[in-house]
Amino acid sequence: MIYVGISENPKKRLVSHNNGETKSTKAYRPWVLIFEKEIGSRKEARDAEKKLKSGFGKEFLKKLS
Repeated sequence: MIYVGISENPKKRLVSHNNGETKSTKAYRPWVLIFEKEIGSRKEARDAEKKLKSGFGKEFLKKLS
């Protein structure tokens, strides 16, 4: 399973997911970070997240894993 999300601290967020602190991702542990990109604004981050959640974005991420 591929999870796409936004965080100001991706490493801390990954630990949170792997500790089972997030209900929606708890059942799919362990999580591994395969792609990280720093983006300037929250709006730009939301736009990038939307693209990565598309079919094209998921295929891009699958090739990285």
